[in-house]
Amino acid sequence: MITPLLHRSHQLWQHLTTALDGARPLAALLARAYIAQVFFLAGLTKVRDWDTTLLLFTEEYAVPLLSPEVAAVLGTTGELVLPVLLLVGLAGRFAALGLSVVNAVAVLSLADIAPAALQLHITWGVLLAALALYGVGRWSLDCGWLHHRLDDWRARGGHPSVQ
Repeated sequence: MITPLLHRSHQLWQHLTTALDGARPLAALLARAYIAQVFFLAGLTKVRDWDTTLLLFTEEYAVPLLSPEVAAVLGTTGELVLPVLLLVGLAGRFAALGLSVVNAVAVLSLADIAPAALQLHITWGVLLAALALYGVGRWSLDCGWLHHRLDDWRARGGHPSVQ
């Protein structure tokens, strides 16, 4: 009686884990899209009103070791370039790590951050850490197009094809 129940439970568990494993690429893509949108829109906001951005970096954000102008340029560039890389999955882990730095600096540079805003930064940080640690998934340029190109290149003895 117990053995068939254990066997059936084990089979159901295997089906569930197979289904969850199959959902990994979609989950990674959704996480990448969410994070990319958050940071890219923040970068667009900074570009749209550069004078206000400079004022904020001068008066509100206390980025350590950098002048307000350099911090504004680096932060805004990171918020515009890294999300695109993350979304398409090109240098995805690099982009996730870079956005983690942007995220951490944003939290550390604000003297007074609202609890709800801090919770969002923690959520973004956890998603970015997962993408950096586990990769950005099979539905990415890194794992798709680029990986196959490198395999083809290696199969031809390391000589890239001219196409």
